[in-house]
Amino acid sequence: MKDTTAGAAAENAAGGGNRARSSFSHRLGRRVMQVGMLLVVFGVLWMFLYNSTSFFGFPSFSHYYFIDESPKADCESRLEGVLRNASMKDKTVIITTLNDAWAEPGSIFDLFLESFQIGIQTQKLLNHLVVLTWDQKAHARCLALHKHCHQLETKSDDNFTGEVFFMTPNYLHMMWTRTKLLGSILDMGYNFVFTDTDIMWLRDPFKEFYKDADFQIACDYFNGNSHDLKNLPNGGFKYVKSNNRSIWFYKFWFNSRNVDPRLNEQDVFNNIKTNPLVSNMKLKIRFLSTSYFGGFCEASKDLKKVSTMHANCCVGLENKVNDLKILLEDWKKYVALSENEKKQSHLSWSVPQSCR
Repeated sequence: MKDTTAGAAAENAAGGGNRARSSFSHRLGRRVMQVGMLLVVFGVLWMFLYNSTSFFGFPSFSHYYFIDESPKADCESRLEGVLRNASMKDKTVIITTLNDAWAEPGSIFDLFLESFQIGIQTQKLLNHLVVLTWDQKAHARCLALHKHCHQLETKSDDNFTGEVFFMTPNYLHMMWTRTKLLGSILDMGYNFVFTDTDIMWLRDPFKEFYKDADFQIACDYFNGNSHDLKNLPNGGFKYVKSNNRSIWFYKFWFNSRNVDPRLNEQDVFNNIKTNPLVSNMKLKIRFLSTSYFGGFCEASKDLKKVSTMHANCCVGLENKVNDLKILLEDWKKYVALSENEKKQSHLSWSVPQSCR
């Protein structure tokens, strides 16, 4: 009996050990599967983040428009070379775009450059101005007058050479191409002041920018509160700092064009500026006062304050050229005054005239 009992005990012990080993193996197998699943999840997440640029529909730098189909490194070196040569110490550049219609002698581009020459403390800013040209004629004209020019090449079916009329399909395509391009410049680490070429630079505007803002934009009409999202902005003049918030915002802005393809980038901006995603990103938006950044919609009334004047609320190249010439003559009369005369002066703009 003792032998039988001892054998049974030994058998039970062995069975218990086998069950313990089986349970342990089962738990180990489950743990390995869990770890494996976690690794798969992290792998997918990493791939998502790595490709997030493409996910947002915002092509990488090599997809932007350049003068030929060069390798990515060559494309980067060309535009970035121009930006690097023109940039300020903090990697800030001033950017405008130019086509043949506005580059003709005596047209908008000549007036634009003249404003820097006759403005107060604006001549030095020409060293930081990059002109992005849409066609070969505009590029040749730019090179004859300015040192930082870069030609963009659009697709064969794009026509940005002649006068592009407001809200036509060609205009919309040009504005969205420009938005995408500016996003790529932010992605390269450059801050920029974008300026339409029909904006006259009369004083150094950097003194009037807000130090803590990510994105600052001029207004057609300003309500007096730079934080108020109800202001009516104008996309022709903006100062944007390169950081994660602004880079994300340009991607979001560009993708939002698909909601209604009939809208231009300014209208889409008005639609998305109150979007919860934008506020969640903590993007700091400020609107610039028309007292300093005026235009034909709402002029800067005090010539002692004005930094820029924009030929906005004006249709037609000839009308813009006519009124901008008058505006520069008004400015020349003002700067010719002595300092004492300027303080007592009540000079005001003679424009708009043709742009009424």
